[in-house]
Amino acid sequence: MKTNYEIRYAANPEDARHYDTARLRRDFLVERVFAADEVNMVYSMYDRMVVGGAMPVSECLLLEPIDPLKADFFTQRREVGVYNVGGPGTVTVGDELFRLDYKEALYIGRGDRHVTFASADPARPAKFYFNSATAHTAYPCRRVTKQDAVVAHMGSLDMSNERNINKMLVNQVLPTSQLQMGMTELAPGSVWNTMPAHVHSRRMEAYFYFELPQDQAVCHFMGEPQETRHLWMHTEQAVLSPEWSIHSAAATHNYTFIWGMAGENLDYADQDFSEVCDLR
Repeated sequence: MKTNYEIRYAANPEDARHYDTARLRRDFLVERVFAADEVNMVYSMYDRMVVGGAMPVSECLLLEPIDPLKADFFTQRREVGVYNVGGPGTVTVGDELFRLDYKEALYIGRGDRHVTFASADPARPAKFYFNSATAHTAYPCRRVTKQDAVVAHMGSLDMSNERNINKMLVNQVLPTSQLQMGMTELAPGSVWNTMPAHVHSRRMEAYFYFELPQDQAVCHFMGEPQETRHLWMHTEQAVLSPEWSIHSAAATHNYTFIWGMAGENLDYADQDFSEVCDLR
């Protein structure tokens, strides 16, 4: 197996206004999430969030404690949220084994134990997308499915944004220290997510887009509400969203995305909205 990681430093919004396309992509886009028998991670200075993916094919993969963590175990001072977006697989946390099918999630609480990923069938490898945040309290591990989720049906086909927001690894479902994660599924014919756009200065966010055909693309909008920018993305890529930035997208096809948040506030509704007509 191979573990790859990179560090992304926080940007001042005054500076980010002057970034060109290459710089925006370098600082905020996570292009390579999955590769066979690799664990790939981005260690972000936005609330110390780690965004990553593990794709076990011919071997079991260990979630290694990368050097920036200065830890004996990855979860020594951290909690982790995992979603399987591939074939059936298992996640082992210490002595506990959890089976995850497509679109099922796992919360891993803080603790000194190894975490490993495996696929049930190498021909249909599991793809484990994960977010991790620092944790000051240890909470139990728990598998969460869409049947466990708090579901909000929002938008309409007329507005091209009919969607189900599946709140899964959130404090209405299970206790966490600061990590909150969920999955938003857009209905066929809908392409917009998170409209009206908003910011939440008390936490950062990461989006992971998938279920988008290979020949289609999603345009992710970011930046201050009066200084917006965009990033063209493809399926199974992720993007970091600073606390000062909006996070919204439109695509050439409907899609699904996983959102993850870290920060000081666990209130999902804590959002500062911008009217659509006020965006610049």
